[in-house]
Amino acid sequence: MSRQEAKRAFIEQAGWGSAEIRFLAGDASNRRYDRLTGTDGSTAVLMDAPPEKGEDVRPFLRIATFLRENGLSAPCIHAADEAQGFLMIEDLGDRVFAREITQNPGCENTLYEAATDVLTRLHRCQPPALEPYTSPVTVPLAALAFEWYQSGAAGETDIGAKAEFAESFAAAIQPFDDHATVLVQRDYHAENLLWLPERDGPARVGLLDFQDAMLGHPVYDLVSILQDARRDVSPDIEARMKARFLRQNPQDRDAFDAAYAVMGAQRNLRILGVFARLCMRDGKAHYVDLIPRVWSHIQTNLAQPSLRDIKGLLTKVMPAPTPENLARLRSKCATVPKP
Repeated sequence: MSRQEAKRAFIEQAGWGSAEIRFLAGDASNRRYDRLTGTDGSTAVLMDAPPEKGEDVRPFLRIATFLRENGLSAPCIHAADEAQGFLMIEDLGDRVFAREITQNPGCENTLYEAATDVLTRLHRCQPPALEPYTSPVTVPLAALAFEWYQSGAAGETDIGAKAEFAESFAAAIQPFDDHATVLVQRDYHAENLLWLPERDGPARVGLLDFQDAMLGHPVYDLVSILQDARRDVSPDIEARMKARFLRQNPQDRDAFDAAYAVMGAQRNLRILGVFARLCMRDGKAHYVDLIPRVWSHIQTNLAQPSLRDIKGLLTKVMPAPTPENLARLRSKCATVPKP
């Protein structure tokens, strides 16, 4: 049975056989989403996550259940075929944060406050058993900046500099490993959040793309949304939300700022490498356009005193995203075979 035939069979079995089907979205993974509209006007979303392409819907099911049980707005699951990688899930609508803010800039503060409140609610919940997002994982992920971005923009990976970076960055981030105590969604940003104003409190934020959740540092998702790779967040909004988070979660400000900068450096270095890989390996050249913003976040985070040595190293060996370097990277689109 072809993938299309299996998809049609699942839709029939889920009771949506007469529904109109329209493509809704794709993302950086191999998943795609379709919106189904029934003859009565009701809607649902089909997640198509092919196992043969490395996708697995079970983490999504598990985390969605956990989030809903704790009063947060992950989609309800209407039907599931775990073996074939199909889910029929609740349609949370189209009011994506990024689009809402573009259409109504005056709502930006309200939406970011609600997103910050979600994290406070989430961090007060006992997390499920998850793999730790600590230095043995985070350091190699940050080094993707060397493996993909440096190699694409400069022509090769500086193996010696990469090893030096890994050693220095491990020393900087390891002190935070003991604080990896909360569920981090890891892709918490304005294009993965939906505005649900008819709901109350933190439930006003619809959550998506949380299937890669791990056990991480409490500031990680805050950095994720405030240092967004896809849209500019004003320094004023960033400062307000950090202050809001600190009021809700009192702690030493210097320790908070240090953790925020180190987690931000790790996250943005990883994204730098991932966006280059999406171009070079996966043929998604539009991610290159986002790299200058990610680079700017990295420079901001490297101002943290504990990252001084790493800043010096990256300044020497990591090519800045000049138009020439980005053009060189873009010219290598889809030239690296997938494993």
